[in-house]
Amino acid sequence: MEAVLAGVRELLPVLRERAQETEDRRSLAPETVKALTETGFFRLLQPARFGGHEAHPLAFLTGVREIASACGSTGWVASVIGVHSWQLALFPDRAQQDVWGADPGTRMSSSYAPTGKISRVDGGYRVNGRWSFSSGCDHATWVLLGGIVPPGDDGTPADFCTFLLPAADYTIEDVWHTVGLRGTGSNDIVVDDAFVPAHRALSFNDTARCVCPGQAQNPGPLYRIPYASIFTYAITTPIIGMATGAYRAHVDYTRDRVRAAYVGVKAAEDPHSQVRVAEAAADIDSAWYALQANMRELMDLTTAGTRLPMPLRLRIRRDQVRGTALAIRAVDRLFENSGGRALTVGTPIQRFWRDAHSGRVHAINDPERALSMFGRGEFGLPLNDAMV
Repeated sequence: MEAVLAGVRELLPVLRERAQETEDRRSLAPETVKALTETGFFRLLQPARFGGHEAHPLAFLTGVREIASACGSTGWVASVIGVHSWQLALFPDRAQQDVWGADPGTRMSSSYAPTGKISRVDGGYRVNGRWSFSSGCDHATWVLLGGIVPPGDDGTPADFCTFLLPAADYTIEDVWHTVGLRGTGSNDIVVDDAFVPAHRALSFNDTARCVCPGQAQNPGPLYRIPYASIFTYAITTPIIGMATGAYRAHVDYTRDRVRAAYVGVKAAEDPHSQVRVAEAAADIDSAWYALQANMRELMDLTTAGTRLPMPLRLRIRRDQVRGTALAIRAVDRLFENSGGRALTVGTPIQRFWRDAHSGRVHAINDPERALSMFGRGEFGLPLNDAMV
């Protein structure tokens, strides 16, 4: 995996230089996607049987953090597109063949909020509706959409599933005009009466139980970890990366900055500036170290074939929302410490600040739900949330 990460790091100067262009075009440049593809990054979590690396999640998340430290939008898209290879590996083999059989490099975007209408029909489902925030959809030819399947006439209970659709079954509507993460091209997916065969649906109940049909072909430990553990970190890690990029940009800028209110005094010599930098660095480190420790423990247990304890799964979610909060706090401190010139369009500090706060509003970052689940677990109360 070191070769992939080395390739990613070689791209960082280009991604940094291209960050404003990415924001202005409201989508990643094709050259950016091509370059990331050539490093092998998008195949880190793909099964080895399709030529993927089937890597430890920390290799993937480390790459995400690096990319996001250069350009927040690129890091966000790289993370959410890259993690979909892991989920497709959980689908029935026929679905995996549909996507990767002819081209193992095929990419998928997603939108999981169940905003569309799902109907049961013979052999599968009818899907209709609009799904928002499908980051990187312009660079994907399949999409993963969340939907509620109503109860069946035979007494089959309702279910929350992910549905896999090819580009021919949906249209993309360009609606992405935002204050942050502007370069992610997170546009709407519109589906008009598409038929989705049964093998292209995956139940969230199965992913929560870590028992999915794709494990028959992909039995490795990577594909026996909880959906919530890896997907939530795929949202938090780019934000940690944005905070990392903001930190590096701030330190470089502040070394030579002169405080306007104190004539001739360099900002770097201001003890208050020094304290803010120390606090921001500590917050970023704390967020990243907790993520690393949790993911290592998770994979060690899975590799050993040990049943995953619920306290660990709850701690992972707790530290995920806390990691986002710590990264946001760090970015805020750095932005406040950067002076008025940081407001200038095109400067990295203000872009990282806007991007990080835009990532924060993703539903998976709402702290109350995750922290409440952790508290319920500590008090021995029942849990019924699939996102753990």
